[in-house]
Amino acid sequence: MIGVDEARRLAHDKLTKKLTSWAVEPPAAPAMAVALKPPTEHAALADQSAAEAWVRAWRGVVLPPGAEVDWETRDWKRLGRQDVPVRLRLAGADVVAGFAKGTAARDWARLTRRLAAVRDALGPSAALDTALRRHATTLLGWPDDRFERVLAVVAWLSTYPSEGLRPRQVPIRGVDTKWLAKHRAVVTDLHAAATGAEGLGLVEADRLVRVRILDPALAVGGLRDLAAPAAQLATLPVAPAVVLVLENLESMLALPSWPGVVALHGSGYDVDAAGRLPWAQQARVVYWGDLDSHGFAILHRLRFWLPDVTTILMDEQTLLDHRDLWVPEPQPTRAELDSLTPGEAAALARLRSEGDVRLEQERIPWAVALPVLEAAVGLR
Repeated sequence: MIGVDEARRLAHDKLTKKLTSWAVEPPAAPAMAVALKPPTEHAALADQSAAEAWVRAWRGVVLPPGAEVDWETRDWKRLGRQDVPVRLRLAGADVVAGFAKGTAARDWARLTRRLAAVRDALGPSAALDTALRRHATTLLGWPDDRFERVLAVVAWLSTYPSEGLRPRQVPIRGVDTKWLAKHRAVVTDLHAAATGAEGLGLVEADRLVRVRILDPALAVGGLRDLAAPAAQLATLPVAPAVVLVLENLESMLALPSWPGVVALHGSGYDVDAAGRLPWAQQARVVYWGDLDSHGFAILHRLRFWLPDVTTILMDEQTLLDHRDLWVPEPQPTRAELDSLTPGEAAALARLRSEGDVRLEQERIPWAVALPVLEAAVGLR
């Protein structure tokens, strides 16, 4: 029998899993149905007081509007005619939240309120929904003042001409170059969704992307190790067969010379810069990140630009083989990462089930990592 408390837990878990996708695109009704698994007559006779208490609990539960319990009549030989609850139906995401209560319901209220504020300020559109889906988890986690400042900046940049201005000239209190660098991904995507513009129009120092050309034959003017703005790297006259995207700089710097291979430093959630490079889009791309929830979230982000990217050393067996090197992940993400392969999803589920652990890329012994890297680039 599924009791009221257990049904609330199921609703809480469902809402947690679907939080961002439902907030952007409401689910069809019913958003959730829970089979309550009423007892058979034999089971009811075995513990009649428990069965009666279960029915009373469902008869007395206070449900939010849009939630209904379906009842059916059982004609039992020994217990006679009995009405039993068989199914709980929750019409929409708000109803799931109202029934679930707890942290998921509070997150739902906060996220939907914030996404509504963004739509009111920028105007609803399919492009905005795409941007909101990508950044919903980030928007949810910010304190109110941070969210309100980001929205104010995007609204101002979407309304007034900003071409040629420096970040410090944006007339929003608390906004400067460092602030914009920290919030660039969200501000840029929301601004693009609202205006269709590719950039913000602001003049600022470009973030540098670190590149190692592992094949001497592909060297540009003799340079094989360089850092440059992504816009300049996009024009490099290189055509690698394989592009390695590594999240750990030391791992990238330790790579030997390999024919046809270029390595990029992913730089966390700034991995978009790598994904936009035309010559990377024409190559086979292999990603190696930390084995933690954010490593998989970064991979999910990279697949927005490079859908066919494959991974190495981000599987469940690698995680288990290095149990002694695990550390706790201080702030794991619960974002829905629907671009993961079954193997990657299994690794993510395992590290969560082990208590939100992480295996940092640099902790994997080089003697273990190097043969896998060689196989990934086709040298084994």
